[in-house]
Amino acid sequence: MIHHVTVLVFLKEGVLDTQGKAVLSVLLHAGHSDVRDVRIGKYIQLQIESPTREEALKQANAMCEDLLVNSIIEEYTVKLRGEEDA
Repeated sequence: MIHHVTVLVFLKEGVLDTQGKAVLSVLLHAGHSDVRDVRIGKYIQLQIESPTREEALKQANAMCEDLLVNSIIEEYTVKLRGEEDA
């Protein structure tokens, strides 16, 4: 069975997000005075063949730890398609 997995990757709190700060500055100068912060991250879609949802999540987490995420400065969330936002 093919499982559709989404991985969202962001810099950890306390790590300077230079892209986010640059976008925030431009938005403020463009008149969007209500914006308070911008964080830029990565959105990764995976299609994983696995017998169960649990195994697909396990594989996705292993991929994040092995290659997709720099765990020193980044954090991530993994969701299967159809899961509700927590």
